[in-house]
Amino acid sequence: MPIHVYWGEDDFAIEKEVSLLRDRLLDPLWASFNYTVVSDEDTDAPIQALNLVMTPPFGAGGRLVWLPNSTICQQCPESLLSELERTLPVIAPNSYLLLTSGNKPDERLKSTKLLKKFAEFREFSLTPPWKTEALIQSVNQAAQTVGVKLTPGGVEMLVEAVGNDTRLLYNELEKLRLYAEGSTKPLDTDVIAQLVRNTTQSSLKLAEAIRTGDTVRALMILTDLIDACEPPLRIVATLIGQFRTWLWVKLMVESGERNLQAIAKAAEVANFNRVYFLQKDVKFISVKQLISCLPILLDLEVSLKQGNSETSVLQTKVIELCLVCRGK
Repeated sequence: MPIHVYWGEDDFAIEKEVSLLRDRLLDPLWASFNYTVVSDEDTDAPIQALNLVMTPPFGAGGRLVWLPNSTICQQCPESLLSELERTLPVIAPNSYLLLTSGNKPDERLKSTKLLKKFAEFREFSLTPPWKTEALIQSVNQAAQTVGVKLTPGGVEMLVEAVGNDTRLLYNELEKLRLYAEGSTKPLDTDVIAQLVRNTTQSSLKLAEAIRTGDTVRALMILTDLIDACEPPLRIVATLIGQFRTWLWVKLMVESGERNLQAIAKAAEVANFNRVYFLQKDVKFISVKQLISCLPILLDLEVSLKQGNSETSVLQTKVIELCLVCRGK
């Protein structure tokens, strides 16, 4: 199809796919003539993109026009919709239009329904941080792509270190590849512990401090994470994942379940032996307290995405969470 729509929060995965698409469609000798990125800052960017994609490519290969941060599938004025209806059916087979967006397409819009007829839609969503098995699979696939051999323990440690941050995962794997160059021996936990900085583990310590209601310790750990330039949304993702896991374990325990493997499956914990320690974690906190923490974490995530002061919002919500966990 000459039209592609990529959307999702994993911007790094989208960038990698755009590079692959560009390499596949364009002749390298003519790429500078036939590849255009239309700035989303221009008010008439969509119209520019449609006009460009109708221009025949120069020389060999095809033409690729990329419209990043597109809002066509979120809001589309009638004038633009008319232009889409006129242009999309007649785009030449060797001209390609690429739309990317971090937001999910609105299926109710006429523009989305129209694009569905002519475009290939692909989703690039981040794996939820609590889906450890899916994250392990992602690390294994990425390691194979980069050319790094890891032991099973090394894979789990890398998952703990990078979480669902795809960009960080590839950066760390590239570092490990350079370290292991010329060696066929899989890298184990000792090597990864030396080379990969585990800020996720620090975020887990923050979760533990919150769970015990230790406000002073929680704020100190939070300050250390901020000083280390840990992305606030990544801190929140780790907290949400940990509290969700604790909630599932607590619910299963209170329902009378004693099988560790069954609890691990429900809580999406890759290593069922970890359930023993999770049970100890939630022994002195109630289901009601754990449930009450989730809306606060959601509100924290929304506030950060809306551009509010990161440090202030994080500190305020951490205090609120500690109060809830102390039963106040």
